[in-house]
Amino acid sequence: MTAINTFNFSWNDIDTVCLDMDGTLLDLHFDNHFWMEYIPQMYADDNGLPLAQAKEYLYKIFAREHGKLAWYCLDFWTEKLKLDIVAHKAEVAHLISVRPGVLNFLEFVKSSEKSQYLVTNAHNASLKLKMTYTGIDHYFDEIICSHDFNMAKEEAGFWDRLASQYPLDLDRTLFIDDSSNVLQAAKKAGIKYVLGIAQPDSKQPAREIENVELIHDFSDMIIS
Repeated sequence: MTAINTFNFSWNDIDTVCLDMDGTLLDLHFDNHFWMEYIPQMYADDNGLPLAQAKEYLYKIFAREHGKLAWYCLDFWTEKLKLDIVAHKAEVAHLISVRPGVLNFLEFVKSSEKSQYLVTNAHNASLKLKMTYTGIDHYFDEIICSHDFNMAKEEAGFWDRLASQYPLDLDRTLFIDDSSNVLQAAKKAGIKYVLGIAQPDSKQPAREIENVELIHDFSDMIIS
């Protein structure tokens, strides 16, 4: 394989591709809508509150937990909010969608005989729902959930623990994620090649991530 002109690496230098799920392979609109709009409405209805008051209360709680493993844990939020989060996710599952160019990219990596790992902070129940709706699980050699390590991807030590359990040479690994904090943690841990996502949520404008190259369309990653 030859180098990709638009990104600063060669596929010849990559043995393993690690991919995030939400906001990377899947449109983050589902999650943003679910947590920012749908759950506040359910919480307001359940507690007899105006929607604006429910949002103000929940957004403060969300901000406090963001970036911690609890933020991604559906069991935590089910207990905290007294709502069946898994059931509510299933109610709006029709909004789950794969981002443009992703399926062709996954097929490209699979056919290149490189290892392909899904590495996600998503709770196992959320992971199961999204794999059911997208069918992308068969592309991966391993599906790795941070809950199984008891630490989120942005926490110090996550990648060392991952590399101790899987054949992962950080110098020959490409990691793609939409979160700035996760990407910076991966770089700090020694992953040599990291790429971000320009527009994780199709309903929101593109953005920049400092010191990280961004993918606008996964089709740009494929070479013939």
